[in-house]
Amino acid sequence: QVQLVESGGGLVQAGGSLRLSCVASGRTFSAYAMGWFRQAPGNEREFVAAISRSGSRTYSADSVKGRFTISRDNSKSTLILQMNSLKPEDTAVYYCAAEYAMRTYDSASYYYTRPSDYSSWGQGTQVTVSS
Repeated sequence: QVQLVESGGGLVQAGGSLRLSCVASGRTFSAYAMGWFRQAPGNEREFVAAISRSGSRTYSADSVKGRFTISRDNSKSTLILQMNSLKPEDTAVYYCAAEYAMRTYDSASYYYTRPSDYSSWGQGTQVTVSS
């Protein structure tokens, strides 16, 4: 499995921005479908965004569409979540996730959006948005 380490979380005022990073090691990063999830206290883990192996396809939850952007740099084995126009309801622990995918995932009509779709997880990074 691939090992994942997130960073970039912190405390920010509503309307502000944060950039989360997830660095992968141990396997060929470009062979993995990647995703971001978040979990607030008392809530289930929630899908945020997914990206194909090459980065050519992305998909975001409606709650973050137009505010968050997922991207990846395969040359640096790094996944990015750029978060703009943050709201207090975005407060959560954010996790990156990885799942080995066939090349066909890059042209598929679906995305991995469930926690059970992913087998590798980072430790999480806390994002707190104050009002």
